[in-house]
Amino acid sequence: MVSADRLLAFAIMSFLLIVVPGPSVLFVIGRALAQGRRAALTTVVGNTAAQSGLRTFWEGFAVGVTNPKTIVFFAAVLPQFIDRGQGHVAVQMLVLGLVFNIIAIVCDMVWGLIASTARGWFARSPRRLSMVGGVGGLTMIGLGLTVSATGRKD
Repeated sequence: MVSADRLLAFAIMSFLLIVVPGPSVLFVIGRALAQGRRAALTTVVGNTAAQSGLRTFWEGFAVGVTNPKTIVFFAAVLPQFIDRGQGHVAVQMLVLGLVFNIIAIVCDMVWGLIASTARGWFARSPRRLSMVGGVGGLTMIGLGLTVSATGRKD
């Protein structure tokens, strides 16, 4: 037999999971990470198959090129740096876009190398890996609590 207080607690938690999905999801994922439950996290996030580096690159490229925010950014920012008096407006736009993308690729490559090195360092010690999961989990729980406590300011 289920007691009334347990039934009430279940009803309140169920209501919160329906009404406040963002913080609830953060809390569930954070709890799974903090407790080191990789299986629980896999059920929340999903288990993805490994992809080749080239496929990952092209998927990222397609997402970046078709991202409306990227298109709006370039359409709003680049024309400010074009000198119409010099002519060849399209060439100037292409050069500025190319320079931006080269800088972005170099920065992303540096971040990738740093992340790869850090991953190798963390992976050499199960304790370090567990600590990263715990800190990440506690951070997610904190974010969930903050989001649920602050609410919307309509």
